[in-house]
Amino acid sequence: MNPIWIVDDDQSIRFVLEKALLREELPTRSFTNPRDVLRALSEASLEEYPQVLLSDIRMPGGSGLELLSEIKLKYPSISVIIMTAFSDLDSAVSSFQGGAFEYLPKPFDVPKAVDLVKRALEEVSAKSVGVTSSQETPEMLGQAPAMQDVFRVIGRLSQSNVTVLITGESGSGKELVARALHKHSQRSNGTFVAINTAAIPKDLLESELFGHERGAFTGAQTMRRGRFEQAEGGTLFLDEIGDMPFDLQTRLLRVLSDGNFYRVGGHTSIKANVRVIAATHQDLEQRVKEGAFREDLFHRLNVIRLRLPALRERKEDIPVLTHFFLKQSAVQLGVDPKRISAAALSVLIGFPFPGNVRQLENICHWLSVMTPSLVVEPKDLPPEVLEFYHQHQAQMHTSSLEPASITPHNEDLTLSAHLKMQKSSEFMTDGHSIGAHVRPFQVDRRLDSEAIGSNKSSSNLHRDMAHVGLYEPNEYAGFEGGQVKVTWEHSLELEAAALLSSGQSDVWGILSKKFEAKLIQTALSNTKGRRIEAAVKLGIGRNTITRKIQELGLED
Repeated sequence: MNPIWIVDDDQSIRFVLEKALLREELPTRSFTNPRDVLRALSEASLEEYPQVLLSDIRMPGGSGLELLSEIKLKYPSISVIIMTAFSDLDSAVSSFQGGAFEYLPKPFDVPKAVDLVKRALEEVSAKSVGVTSSQETPEMLGQAPAMQDVFRVIGRLSQSNVTVLITGESGSGKELVARALHKHSQRSNGTFVAINTAAIPKDLLESELFGHERGAFTGAQTMRRGRFEQAEGGTLFLDEIGDMPFDLQTRLLRVLSDGNFYRVGGHTSIKANVRVIAATHQDLEQRVKEGAFREDLFHRLNVIRLRLPALRERKEDIPVLTHFFLKQSAVQLGVDPKRISAAALSVLIGFPFPGNVRQLENICHWLSVMTPSLVVEPKDLPPEVLEFYHQHQAQMHTSSLEPASITPHNEDLTLSAHLKMQKSSEFMTDGHSIGAHVRPFQVDRRLDSEAIGSNKSSSNLHRDMAHVGLYEPNEYAGFEGGQVKVTWEHSLELEAAALLSSGQSDVWGILSKKFEAKLIQTALSNTKGRRIEAAVKLGIGRNTITRKIQELGLED
């Protein structure tokens, strides 16, 4: 492996970094000034060439920022980490403007410095693999069943001029669908014209749609063609149609009914050869009930309704959309394309995305600018994503500690039967009961006669508990009104205790395999057998999940 180069006139800094990196099996080579570094670079072989270089800023015989500038000019593939004891804004800005991978102020935490070097190495690997693509940019992306349904509808409508109403939340991509409908229609050679009816003031919207004659109103110095005329022979997309003023709805209805309209201030009827596609995030049926939207216009628009799913309803599309937007952002911003780690992608998949695909695209722009390395880690994600993630984790932790009640809604399921099922599914190891090997444990479930119904006495409850091996007889006296806790951690503790008591010599291996097998099976069930998506959710690599499936005998 190529060595990590360290440039610092402070011997103690060099010594500490050398030892820390060598412990991670990362070879090093040290220098005391930039001149020696540049000389060594000019003489280095491929095996000696550094992938990552750490450099102080202020050293005798040269500046670390000047060294950074030389390296980026002559050796752009090297990732440079700038270190300095003089932490100031100018140094940080100069480092990043010069192309530094990261800025590391002294004194620094050694493990964090090592982690930073590893991330820099990942960036070098990403550059060497290359993530750019010469393929044509796709119109729309989606592997989820809901999106496949949308694609099928677009295909079926490709030979039709029928009016389409697209519904869906803001940011879900309604205009993209409208453009796709136009592109794949017989009108594809015509013009696609889009207008957001909610973004134009009411007084101007009529003229915007239908145009106006000269002198029609103050300021109308010339005749102007409206959007209907501009879209002649093509497609007019009316976005946020639910916000259209009521009086203009009447004029739109006339155009849809007979295909004719008048410019504002005009007296000559104009024939409109236009396909209309409308979209809204609102419930138009409810708007009709409220009297805010004409019922006859609703039925004119609602010939074919196409519902676009929210991003949270198609989470399986988040990975491919994220990779696409990161590449797109890199091109638009003129930066190296970022890659996202499995752990960071897992956090993104759990985010609800109230702004839908548009919000994901904005997040990818943010990551392209703000992430210091080429590999996006969870800590690099925007604050709103991390805040939601931490809140969700805290809620899950809290809910796991809250008491769970047992109610008598299902009278056929007695406590005894319930506990027997718990025992058979969670507390059995190789067919042997393990309840007798351990002392009782405490639970968040209140198991008294009142909790499960008056038909079951406390003594019967105790007998049920003893029957399934959860309590030893000598513990009955202290159980009245007490609590018992049945969790997976305790189940694991019980199983481990049983195996250890039985003289097993490979308890770690036995339980680790069971744990891994259950995790992978659950993830595959959640993703309907899609291994790559399961690996992303588990935070492991694609090759890792394939190897584990083979090792654990989980192949179909």
